[in-house]
Amino acid sequence: MPSYLLALADIVAVLVLALAVYFPRHRRGDLVTAFVAVNVGVLAVTVALANSAATVGLGLGLFGVLSIIRLRSAELGQHEIAYYYFASLALGLLGGLGAGDPRLAVALMVMLVAVVAVADSRVLQRGARQQVVVLDSAITDEAALVERLELVLDARVHRAVALRVDLVNDSTTVDVRYVPSPRPAPVTAARDHADVLAAH
Repeated sequence: MPSYLLALADIVAVLVLALAVYFPRHRRGDLVTAFVAVNVGVLAVTVALANSAATVGLGLGLFGVLSIIRLRSAELGQHEIAYYYFASLALGLLGGLGAGDPRLAVALMVMLVAVVAVADSRVLQRGARQQVVVLDSAITDEAALVERLELVLDARVHRAVALRVDLVNDSTTVDVRYVPSPRPAPVTAARDHADVLAAH
């Protein structure tokens, strides 16, 4: 397989990852641009380094520094770091360095996109929620904290970590992992259903 076809396979893979997997689920267009731009940049420089006297290790080191700077410039979630920092970079490297065995490189691209798509699916993360909550009271007892969070969030709390307890301003900042409680059917809907049954 010629190198340009391998590069084309990389472009297709990153577009599928960014536009078909990431964007419909997380709706951040700015990161779609970042994923594609970083991937194409890594691909271009990797191909250039592979055909020059410069070592590939030097190029990878430079990209590592640039990636760290980019990740420190804005707050990203762990799933975004997985897409951006690992998946996009890995696809670019496979496209640029996979000329030795192009079929293996393409297979790894397909596997990478498929694994990320499954790992980020709602099937595996059904009902899981995480957020930082600020309560208007200072709570130092863990059981009382969990009870208060379950009441406020209407959910079952699996883990609650107090990040900050402010005894002066009477507040508690908590990182909480929870599963929302199933919501009952609306009363109006249930009443309409009962009226239909009565009419029959």
